[in-house]
Amino acid sequence: MHRLEHLSYDHPDSARLIAEVRREYVVRYGGVDLTPVDPAQFAPPRGLFLVAYLDGAPVATGGWRARGGHEAEIKRMYVSPAARGRGLARAVLAELERTAAAAARHTLVLETGTKQPEAIALYESAGYVPVESFGYYADEPESVYLGKNLPATGPAEAGPPHR
Repeated sequence: MHRLEHLSYDHPDSARLIAEVRREYVVRYGGVDLTPVDPAQFAPPRGLFLVAYLDGAPVATGGWRARGGHEAEIKRMYVSPAARGRGLARAVLAELERTAAAAARHTLVLETGTKQPEAIALYESAGYVPVESFGYYADEPESVYLGKNLPATGPAEAGPPHR
């Protein structure tokens, strides 16, 4: 059984998993992620950071941070290799969508990469569609930009993102 906790971005369990995902980026892309991230961006009400626990151990993360208007960006979605295949990424994504919608965010956007096909498949299966590039890696050919409209409350529904 898993549980999700809303924690700070710099909580020790968050930090450990963020370090893991950063090491995975080095393996997949040959370098560290240079996207500027301020832990305060993930503090409510303008953001949120989640850690998923499986049998008491922190095994997955994900967060959202506010962008202009009513948009939010998903960051640091990650599931430790030993915990993959158990629906944790989908559970984290659903909670990110729910909490962003509850915080009056109408659209979620994200950037992932071509060397993360499992992430792309997850997002597409959850209704995310291509959006205009943005942010630090906007001109990077290996980057993939996706987004999804959220309802005013409750679980997110599919639809093309507001732009």
